Amino acid sequence: MLGGRVRFRQPISGYRVASDSVLLASAVSAVSGSRVLDLGAGVGAASLCLAVRVPGCQIDAVELQPGLADIAVCNIGLNALQSRMSLHVGDISSLPSTFSESFDHVMVNPPYLPANRATKGSRGNLSKVEGHALLVDWVNAASDALCVKGCLTFIHRADRLDELLALIRGVAGEIVVAPLWPTKGREARRILVRARKGVSTPLRLIGGLTLYDNDGKYTASAEAIFRDAAPFAFGLDDNYPRPAGNS
Repeated sequence: MLGGRVRFRQPISGYRVASDSVLLASAVSAVSGSRVLDLGAGVGAASLCLAVRVPGCQIDAVELQPGLADIAVCNIGLNALQSRMSLHVGDISSLPSTFSESFDHVMVNPPYLPANRATKGSRGNLSKVEGHALLVDWVNAASDALCVKGCLTFIHRADRLDELLALIRGVAGEIVVAPLWPTKGREARRILVRARKGVSTPLRLIGGLTLYDNDGKYTASAEAIFRDAAPFAFGLDDNYPRPAGNS
C-alpha cells in the first residue's frame, strides 16, 4: 500500500484489505505526538497507513478476531513500527478502562451490514456483518475513548449515513460528511464522516472524492492518497486536535 511504503500480509481467503482502509487512514487529521485508537483494525492496514503518513503518532489498534490480530502483530513488525503501534485483542464494547477519554483521534471501520440485511452465507463474518456489537456500540466506544475536542472518523456505507449521523449527533458535533464516488455520475457507495467530541458546530457536506476517471484509472486526487500517502482534503484546518497537553 501507499506506493510500497507499507507492506502487509493478509489471509489467502476470506477477509481482504480494501481501499476503505487507506481512505480511512487518509481522513484522520493526526499530527506527530497524537494518540490514535483504531477500532476494528483487522490486519492493521489503516493503522499502518496512518503510522507511515504521520511519523510520530502513537496508535493502539483493537481487533476482536484473534487470527486477524495475529497477522496485524506480524504486520507491525514487518514495517518496524513496534515502538509506535500496539495491538489489543478484544471487544470494542469492553475496552480497557485506561482508554477512557485518552485519545486525540479514534478511527473506525466497522462491519457494514446489520445481521438482518446480510445474506445467509455471510452471517457470522464478523468483518462484514454486525454481531452483538451494533453501530450504536461502535459510535459509543469511539466517543468514550476520545478526549474532549478529539476527532472521530468513520468510513461506512452511504446507505447507512442517516443512521450513523443520528448516532454521532448524540456524542459529537462539527460533523463533516464526504461522499466517495466510484466514478463521475455514479452514486456514492461509501462515505467518510468526521466529527469532534464536545463541539457543537453545524454539519457540513463537502465535495468528497471521485475514485476513478472514465478510463478506469485513479483520479489525480485518489492517486495522491493511494500512492503518495496524501491526506484526505476535508477543507478544514487539519492541524487540530493537538495531542493532549499541547496548546
